[in-house]
Amino acid sequence: MADKGFSHFNDQGRARMVDVTGKDATERTAVAETTVTMRPETLAAIRSGRVGKGDVLAVAQVAGIMAAKRTSEWIPLCHPLPLAGIDIRFSDNGVDRLHIEATVKTVGRTGVEMEALTAVSAAALTVYDMCKALQRDMEIGPTRLVRKTGGTSGDYERTEERA
Repeated sequence: MADKGFSHFNDQGRARMVDVTGKDATERTAVAETTVTMRPETLAAIRSGRVGKGDVLAVAQVAGIMAAKRTSEWIPLCHPLPLAGIDIRFSDNGVDRLHIEATVKTVGRTGVEMEALTAVSAAALTVYDMCKALQRDMEIGPTRLVRKTGGTSGDYERTEERA
């Protein structure tokens, strides 16, 4: 018999997609972030547009948006959601770290945390893919939820310092 505290298990203890039909549709937002750490010359190449495969941040931005839209195809128990907005932003420390942040919004019965986390992950992996000829030992992470609003569980905001 399944532990009733775990909503992704049925009464036989097997995985299930949670039934959200009884929940109200509300406005929901999630913000996630990750960091790609690299050598200064790799970051300089990204910033100056000198990466042979093209505009790294433009491609990573589109990859993040596309990934958010397809999260339910990547994560087995995620609900497919009608996303109302996706914004991917980049910043850097001018030395060796590229910061990626995604904000995802919907009006629905379940949250968009996984979509925001998927967006930053895909964007970071795209940066790696486009720059691996320059540097293979780039590091990705930490990847984490920064904030979420809406839903019955209420709002959440990470209290520790951001990356």
